[in-house]
This record gives sequence, structure tokens and C-alpha cells, in this order.
Amino acid sequence: MTDAFNFSQHWYPVTPVADLRPSYPTAVTVVGVPIVIWQPRHSGTYQAFVDQCPHRLAPLSEGRIDEQSGHLMCSYHGWQFDAQGVCQSVPQAEAGFHPDQQPQLCATVLPTQIANDLLWVWPDAESAELAQQTPLPLSPQIDAGKGFVWDSYVRDLEYDWQTLVENVVDPTHVPFAHHGIQGKRSQAAPLPLQILTSTPERIEAESTGRFNSHITFEPPCRVEYVINFGDQGNQVGLVTYCVPTVPGKCRIVAQFPRNFALTLHRLMPRWWTHVKTRNAVLDGDMVLLHQQAQRLQQQLQTQDWKTAYKLPATADRMVIEFRKWCDRYLPDRPFWQPQTLDLAPSPDHRQMLDRYHQHTQHCHSCRSALKTVQRLQWGLLIYFVASLALVAILPDAWRLWPGVPLVGLGLLGLGVAAWLRFGLEPKFWFVDYIHAERP
Repeated sequence: MTDAFNFSQHWYPVTPVADLRPSYPTAVTVVGVPIVIWQPRHSGTYQAFVDQCPHRLAPLSEGRIDEQSGHLMCSYHGWQFDAQGVCQSVPQAEAGFHPDQQPQLCATVLPTQIANDLLWVWPDAESAELAQQTPLPLSPQIDAGKGFVWDSYVRDLEYDWQTLVENVVDPTHVPFAHHGIQGKRSQAAPLPLQILTSTPERIEAESTGRFNSHITFEPPCRVEYVINFGDQGNQVGLVTYCVPTVPGKCRIVAQFPRNFALTLHRLMPRWWTHVKTRNAVLDGDMVLLHQQAQRLQQQLQTQDWKTAYKLPATADRMVIEFRKWCDRYLPDRPFWQPQTLDLAPSPDHRQMLDRYHQHTQHCHSCRSALKTVQRLQWGLLIYFVASLALVAILPDAWRLWPGVPLVGLGLLGLGVAAWLRFGLEPKFWFVDYIHAERP
């Protein structure tokens, strides 16, 4: 009998390092384990603890970094923990605590690493030695020394890990699910796909068509595309890390490397790429995949995926190999599958496509841009009112000049404020996605 795959004993990227706030604890969940990420004051490294205080199990992610000690403080009773998880303060203990009690008062520390601009966490505290011996599932494309540039992106998704991996290894959905963003329905065509490798450690495939693509799945989370085109050696990639979180949900951490248009990469704000393209791509199949996952789980009560799915095309081969891998190596009841089938109605579009809580609040670039957009609106409104007030008190001889230009600029500012309010700001919060309305 094949041993079940142990999801807890692997490295997972939880967020781009640039998106972490050093002054705030950050809550994440990996393979069902609640984790708090924090940085000790005056330290350049991040720590990861299981997100519960040993005192009364309150979440440490709701705590704070103490200004004086630099330790992580629980906001329930003020216990403090240093970078090694050792409890340094129990305000309720009149005479301190006995040294023999120290091991029981520690927070649970998890191994962490920083590599390729991402923070990685090993969610099993009991196998820290194994973590040190296990290499990170890094992409060779995330390498500036080879002429690549990239940006990083994170979003929480309303469907499970298995559905996300299956979706990413399927390139033929792009012209339809992402029509007008990453492809066009009219350009859809058969995509010959050949499986090169299928082992417990890796599945690789190669596709030919408009572009030559190499696809890799490295369990449990890395799915990578290498796409070559043109005669100049141009290469674009997609590096996705599909992170299991809680039953029915997952997190995608993605990087988008390329070795051309380097100046454009430097000039394009990261947040603009997120609100214009990255979020829209994931909006395109969020509802589809949420409902697909529910329906598959329902049908798996009476049949297996081989009969539930109809997979006649060679383009489905990567999906088939992934499903076979799941059959061989997944435990009978993976942690993300509920014990009983949930037949509750699906959330509405506003909840499933909630960009703010799924992405914006996690992304430093988008958080900062949203604050700037909101401040600009107020500034432009204040300028508009001030310009009208100023023109109103100008002498009659000045009403034409400079009065008219002042009013004109005020109206222009009002128009820009309206665009910021109704055109740009919603892209940080929610944009509905209805395939039938996309020509």
C-alpha cells in the first residue's frame, strides 16, 4: 500500500516578504494550522508561531509588538514571547514563575526561510530537523542573474487546493474563463500535450501550439509554466504555489517572471498590475471553480472522478495525471475535505469576488495605493470647493482672469475625483464578473 502524502512536512510560501508589515503580527493558515508571522523589533528576520497563546489559547495574531521589549505580546493578558517562543513576561504572576514551568509556557515555533522574495513556513513544529534537510521548491526562473524580472501576488480563494492545482495545470481553459484578459474565445484550438514524467515527486508535461510550454507540478504546491516564443529567446513564466489553508479554501502565491520588456517592468506600478490584470484573471474562474468543487465532492459520494469527469482530449492529460497522483498518495480523508458533505448554497458573487479581503488587505502595494486614491479624492474635492470660494470673492475685474481658469481646474479636479471614486477605487474592493456580458 502506498504511504499517504504528508502535507504537514513540506515548505509553503505564505506571502511575498514585501507585503508583510513589520510592526503588525500577520495571521495565515497553512494545511489547517493557524500561524502568526511577526518580526521582533530591531530584527530583520520574521518568526512564525502557531497562532495561539499557551495561557488561554487566544490568537497571538490579534496581539502586538511591544515597543520596549520588542517581543510579541498577547492582547488578552499581556504575556510576551521572544523570537525563540520563550515566555518572557506573565503580568499576572505575583512573584514570576518557576523555571520548571518555562517549557510549558512557550509558544510553538515553526521553521521559516526567506527565498525568492517569499516567506516560507514549515507547518509541523515536531519535524524541524527534517525541515532543515528539505530544499525549498524554488523556481529557476526567479533569478535576476539570468535576466529575469518578476512581480509577486497573493490571494485567498473560495475553493480547495485540489481544485486550484487541477485548474492551473489545465491551460485550455484560459481562452474561455479569461476571455479578453489573457486570451480570446476565437483563438481557442486543440492543444497537444505530452506527459514527460510522472512520479511521486514530480509530474512534467510539454505542450505545442502557438507557443511551446513546459509544465511542472511538484507536490504539494508548486505548479510552473515555462513558455518560449519568438526567435530572440524570449521566455515568460508562471510560477504558482497552491497552498492548502482550511477545508474548502486555499491561497495562491504567484510570481510572473519574464526576460524581456525589462524597462516596462520597472515603470509599471505593482498595484496597477494587480487591480488591472491579476485580480481579474482570478475573478474569471472563481465562481466556476467554487461550484465545480462542490459538485465534484457531491458526485464522489457515489462514483469516482473517472466517471464524474469526461476527459476525451489530449489537453486533459495533465489533469488526468494529477488525479491519478491524488488517488495514489492522498490520505483517504484529506484535511480540506469536510467530514460531511456541505450542501449549503454557494456565496453570492460579492462574497466570492471580494478583492479587498482576499487580496488588497494582504498586499502592501494595493493597501498603499488604495489609501492614496482615497486621500486624492478628498484633496481634489477640497480644491474644488476652495477654488469656487476664491472665485466668489475675487473682484469683478479678476472674474475672467484668473477666475475662469481656477473654476476650470476645479471642475477638472472634480472629474478626476469622480473617476477615482467610481472608476478606480472599486477595483480594490469588488468587481463583478459575468461571462455572458463579456463580448
